[in-house]
Amino acid sequence: MHYDFVVTLKRENIRKTDLVSFILLVFSFGACCYAQIRHGLNIFLSTAAIILLTGLLLNIDASRKGQELRFRNWLLAAGLFWLGMPFFQWMFIPFVFFSLLEAQAKYPLEIGFHPGGIVINSLFKKKIPWTALQSVILKDGLLTLDFRNNTLFQKEVLEDEEPDADEDEFNDYCRSKLVNL
Repeated sequence: MHYDFVVTLKRENIRKTDLVSFILLVFSFGACCYAQIRHGLNIFLSTAAIILLTGLLLNIDASRKGQELRFRNWLLAAGLFWLGMPFFQWMFIPFVFFSLLEAQAKYPLEIGFHPGGIVINSLFKKKIPWTALQSVILKDGLLTLDFRNNTLFQKEVLEDEEPDADEDEFNDYCRSKLVNL
């Protein structure tokens, strides 16, 4: 589908996602170490603990350098390591689930504007017709969608180095779509 305008919004939950992912990796590392102590030395668990510790240290280093943290592969590895644990093998399911959702949680939310309405590009695309909206305004880096059912959606827009269109052009476009209803 062709969009006349695409607005990219900031994600506020990136730090929370990173914190949960980090805690899950620490938990998995601790479980590997516990299994080593409790059930004796095991090459698989030793390798798992070393790999998880490496992932933790690499992400701590990336955080100190101000780089974006990526836990998807480390969570997937932790999930696979849970299959080899002497206990709680079912824990691989939430780890694989979280590894798949980590990328979606960090991906900036995009809203596409086209003649038929608005499409919010999230995990499940949400289509909103122009008839469901009372007003759409982009001002000072803040996008406001005012729905006819008295719901308000307001989010900060991700700053663009070279915006394709200015706020006035966008607001005129939205106003013209809302007037033509």
